[in-house]
Amino acid sequence: MVNLIRKSEVECVLNYRSLLGESPVWSRKDKCLFWVDIEGYSFNRFNPITRENKATKTNQRISCLAIDSNDGFIVATENGFHKYNPQSNKLSLITDPENNIPNNRFNDGKCDRAGRFWAGTMVQKGLQKNASLYCLDNDYNCTKKYGGLILSNGIAWSPDDKVMYLADTRIPIVWAFDYDIHTANISNRRVFIEFDENEGVPDGAAIDTLGGYWIAIPRASQVRRYTDKGKIDTIIELPITKPTMCAFGGDGLTTIYITSNSYQFTKRQLEEQPLAGSIFALNVNYQGMPEPEFRGN
Repeated sequence: MVNLIRKSEVECVLNYRSLLGESPVWSRKDKCLFWVDIEGYSFNRFNPITRENKATKTNQRISCLAIDSNDGFIVATENGFHKYNPQSNKLSLITDPENNIPNNRFNDGKCDRAGRFWAGTMVQKGLQKNASLYCLDNDYNCTKKYGGLILSNGIAWSPDDKVMYLADTRIPIVWAFDYDIHTANISNRRVFIEFDENEGVPDGAAIDTLGGYWIAIPRASQVRRYTDKGKIDTIIELPITKPTMCAFGGDGLTTIYITSNSYQFTKRQLEEQPLAGSIFALNVNYQGMPEPEFRGN
């Protein structure tokens, strides 16, 4: 039986008209949620106790982030991998593997538990299959791991580090790969979730300690939990059509935070969805996995 959580049970914890809220990352040290507004060119820090959000305007579109165990953050932008210092608001380029593909930008990304930063790109206009998945290792070497994508999304790893998940929003599908955390090799691709035409599409994802894969489903106004067998067992209904990504946070990692999108909405859509672009939260009967930090040598 599928557990249905009604939208009335979901709280809007930050009423904020971001254009493309993405990449929520919970900091256990700072007890806050870091996130980005890609199309709003901002890096954000949200305090769930005070409900204060500090937005810093950036000169590039930051698509995803990871906390750097040394200091600051590792981010992927429209122009490659960077170190980011929020105090000085400075982006320092590490590498740009797709600087010869101006129609692509980075999209979803996060760290594996060996402290490597994985991020995939997306085709901004058209449906060419020339986006890819990259891995930035602990020595700052960048390796292309998978190609033939249109819009990379949904990156996550099983709690035992033996499975890696990757979605393509445009196809739309989520794959599972065998994963070797020692070598960062991925292999044996198979279909994990395949979406019907009217079912919505996969976006950003998170994993719980039982191996449940939680994924935002734009167009369907939902976040869903899939078991490690690819079966839906929980559906969270939302008061907006385009959730973008979910992340576990709070002291016990039992609060799920959800970012959302208002980018290119019509005036009517904005009027019908006054909370589009906001951040939502609710407590669930599952515990999330701690978000790994980037560990550069």
